[in-house]
Formats: sequence, structure tokens, C-alpha cells
Amino acid sequence: MSFQLRARSVRLAWVVESCGARSSEYLVGRNALDRFRLDGKVALVTGGSRGLGRAIADALASAGARIVLTARDGEVAAATAGSVEAAHGKPSLGLGVDVTHRDQVEAMVAKTVEAFGRLDILVNNAGINIRGPIETLSEDDWDAVVDTNLKGPWLCCRAVAPILKAQKWGRVINVSSMMGEISMPGRTPYSSSKGGLTLLTKTLALEWARDGINVNALCPGPFATEINTPLLNDPQARAQMEANVPMARWGDPTELGPAAVFLASDASSFMTGTTLFIDGGYTAR
Repeated sequence: MSFQLRARSVRLAWVVESCGARSSEYLVGRNALDRFRLDGKVALVTGGSRGLGRAIADALASAGARIVLTARDGEVAAATAGSVEAAHGKPSLGLGVDVTHRDQVEAMVAKTVEAFGRLDILVNNAGINIRGPIETLSEDDWDAVVDTNLKGPWLCCRAVAPILKAQKWGRVINVSSMMGEISMPGRTPYSSSKGGLTLLTKTLALEWARDGINVNALCPGPFATEINTPLLNDPQARAQMEANVPMARWGDPTELGPAAVFLASDASSFMTGTTLFIDGGYTAR
């Protein structure tokens, strides 16, 4: 054996030993695209009946996952789950859940495991926005936004922790926002909640790094969804936003789904505590 070949063999053995047997399977003979598949996995998507949540649920189902999606209106959730199942041929379940209530969150997780026997992927997507100068906003406005956007994901993460830890594998995707990194006037509740969600992501990534659970944040920029209807319907606000996006347009919700598949799959196996911006270059300015 040549010196070069022997050195290469030693390096490969060191990588396998250092990374463990599970990681070594990726070194030899595995198609890179296979690592994006989610066959056999179960994904729970909060706020999954419309907008970015619906796009994420569709994308995960297209990659092979069985889907549980939630909305505050149980009938809407059930109808959306039926549409996802019909489109992708994967069993799907819709649940009526208010993520700000601990008992409903715990019941949501229990029903997921009861229906599918497991839970692998949590997508904390449920969120709201109330805009306005701080002096025009009420304490109730603040509580509604922060409870939904920050307390809700915290409750969901706490509820799934025993399951993901026991199986030594899990993916948590927190749908934060570019507004957790930057801000603009009239967004005190929203930006505060999303900044907190980004740091919740980093903290849990550190807590769970040795448990096989990866925690990352998706940070969308301006997407044409229901939450942005006030801006989309205001020609001046819409044009101003487009002028600030280097790609000069709003994002389509379907453009977020593939990023969610990446973070939910083994393709992102060495990635945790990261914030992934999908914003048309807004935060690169």
C-alpha cells in the first residue's frame, strides 16, 4: 500500500471513529438526495392550515413524512389535513389547538403519538402580528403576540422533549423571522417575540446537542401570506417593502418549503442552533 493511500485510510478511520457509526453510513455509498427523504417520519406543524405553515406541511409530506397540522379552528385544520393527504398520499391529521394553553399543547402531542405511534419533527410555525406605534398598543396586544409567538413554541418544545430524547433523534424548526434580527417601526411585540424565539432556538440547540435533537430557526423575510395582508393591500407599504428587498419582490410560500425539508432531514445532520434566512437578500444589505 502506498504512503498516500495508507494516510487516506487512516484519516477515514479517524473520521468514522470520531463521528460514530451512525455518521459513517453517510461516508460511503449513500446518494446525497436520499438524505432529504423523510419516509417513516412524523411531523407536527403548528399553524399549518395556511400561509407558510401550509407550505411547510405540503413540503414535508412530499418528502415522505406523515403530517399532523394544527389551527385554532379544528374544522379548518381537519379540512387542510385532508387536502395534504389527498395531494401527497401520506396520512395526515388536523387538530384544533391554541398553542398558548399548556393543556392543549400536551393533548396535541399525545394525540399525535396515539395516531401515528411516534413523533420526529416539530415545526413551531403558529404566529400572529399586531402592528402599531407602542403608545397605541395595549398590554393585551403585547400578551397576545408574545404568548403565541414565544410562549407557544416554548410549551411545544417542552412537551415533545421526553419523546425526542427517548428516541435519540429529533428535529425542531422554529419559524422565526428576519424581524428577529432587524426591525422597523411599529413592530415592538412582533420583533421582540421573534428575537426571543431565535435565542430560544440557540439555547435548546445547546441543551439538546448530545441527545440527537437538532434545533434550528427558519427566518422568513417578506412573504405574500395572510399575516402580511395589511401591507400587501397598501400600495405604498408594498412598494416600499419591495424597494428594500434586493430581489425586488415578495416571497412565495412554496419557496420556504424546501428549506424546511432540509432542516427536518438528515441532510442537516451537523447543523444546530442556526438561523437560516429566506428573505430575498433583505438582511444582507
